[in-house]
Amino acid sequence: MANRRELKKGINYLCGELFAECVAAMHYQKPIPQEDVDNVMANVLHLQDDMLSRVSHPEPGMTPKLFFRKLREDMTQQTEDIVAQIKALL
Repeated sequence: MANRRELKKGINYLCGELFAECVAAMHYQKPIPQEDVDNVMANVLHLQDDMLSRVSHPEPGMTPKLFFRKLREDMTQQTEDIVAQIKALL
């Protein structure tokens, strides 16, 4: 298991890449409604805030192994949802 600092850096990197994909789609693809792009970007920022706060403050009563497994599963699921939203914009 990586330490929390490295985990937070990974979360920030992933969310930064998702945000950059939204910006690239907005500028280089066919005209996309600004409201749709803003919604996806807001979802990325919400994902980043949620995951960072969960890493900083683990849920009481859960073993660390179970907590980080659930965190990884949730991160994967939400990331897949955001990628699907970005694909829907294109």
